[in-house]
Amino acid sequence: MKRIISIIIMLAASAAAHSQNDGLSGIKADNVNLARNGRYMAVHMDMDMSDLDIRHDRAMVITPKISNGDSLVVLNSVGVYSYNRWYYYKRNGEFMITGPAERSFMKKDAPDVMEYEAVVPYRPWMDGAHLTLTVDEYGCCSRIFSTATSSLLRYDGPYRPEFLYVSPAAEAVKVRNISGTAYIDFPVSETRIHPEYRNNILELGKITSGIDSIREDDDVTILSMSIKGYASPESSYENNTKLAKERTEALKAYVCQLYPFPEESIHTSFEPEDWAGLRKYVASSVIPNKDAILAIIDGPLEPDAKEWKIKSTYKTEYRHLLDHCYPALRHTDYVIEYSVRSYSDPAEIAELVRTKPQNLSLNEFYLYAQTLEVGSPEFIEVFETAVRMYPEDEAANLNAANTAMGRGDMKNALRYLDKAGDSIEAVYARGVYEFIQKNYAEALPLLEKSLAAGITKAREPIEKINSYYNL
Repeated sequence: MKRIISIIIMLAASAAAHSQNDGLSGIKADNVNLARNGRYMAVHMDMDMSDLDIRHDRAMVITPKISNGDSLVVLNSVGVYSYNRWYYYKRNGEFMITGPAERSFMKKDAPDVMEYEAVVPYRPWMDGAHLTLTVDEYGCCSRIFSTATSSLLRYDGPYRPEFLYVSPAAEAVKVRNISGTAYIDFPVSETRIHPEYRNNILELGKITSGIDSIREDDDVTILSMSIKGYASPESSYENNTKLAKERTEALKAYVCQLYPFPEESIHTSFEPEDWAGLRKYVASSVIPNKDAILAIIDGPLEPDAKEWKIKSTYKTEYRHLLDHCYPALRHTDYVIEYSVRSYSDPAEIAELVRTKPQNLSLNEFYLYAQTLEVGSPEFIEVFETAVRMYPEDEAANLNAANTAMGRGDMKNALRYLDKAGDSIEAVYARGVYEFIQKNYAEALPLLEKSLAAGITKAREPIEKINSYYNL
């Protein structure tokens, strides 16, 4: 990362340490650069010392440092000494103030501008570290009369193209649904529901708990409920038609007894025999003669003839299906459709992200994210939650891919990008992904396509590829 800056550090003696501060002047640092090169961190600057004014018994020690919190690397210092201070160290056979690595000059011999360079091993904590310059004024006995420190620049890590987050379209009406399957048992040939029969209390509870969870939310309005009943293939198709229809109607009546739903808001349908469910079970099983049974299921015979052929030809397999598959084919699928009011207050949306994210639209997630610092934990949480709520939505996956790339999670970034669609924003994001992965040859055409389509953020990474990577 290359940044060209000019910093002037004014040296001011502390009144508590020394009352005379006249005659002190400044150090100028130009063309400052802090950059990582593989396993090393390189520092460069032009130190302008032409205006230094040093008293006859003093010395100025200029020390660059790389720091981040409690982590610190002190680089080699530059010392500029008055005539008296210089010869004091020389006569006594001592190193200069900071040791043998110091670049030392008598004031009259010091260059006006010195090119300063230092290379140290790179450490991960250096991402986000500051390069600072400290100037200490020394007197006799290594007494420090004044200290001034200034931050020159911050190293933000390797260059990364800017991420482009997309705003999902707002929903005019937020319609949601919950769905499930209940396995309600009936005594033989009966169509009346007995809540206490076998596991019915638990199965009916699936439906009522789903309805209750919606009705207890003041922001939600139930619109409709759909119930579809299925029977298993044993017995005649005519009888199963009657059972599936009447048992479905019985469940509708049961729900209407518990809740004040308008009757027309509950829609029912039925399927006399769940052959699709039977086929799925057989196809995934390891029972003998599986392929032959599947051929019968997929064949042209009428339902009663199919069931009889399986039962009479593959008696052992049929008994297995009767015991282990058919009970699950007698089920009721239900869908409860409801609407949710809209939200615009960021504080309210923040609470819903944690407690009821299912109530939020993708646009509301995005609106709240706009109030947060990009890349912050809260910002990441918003888009991660959004993609969990809308796992197939292209905009949700694209924004989640950006947050994943931002935190260096390239595996999940690729997983999200695979579902981000073919919009020009998704093309740009894939170009950014390839850039971060250092696949510059793959990144360049994607970024160029994005720029041609009007995404100006693509210009800088294109220029860097062309300038630095010789493609």
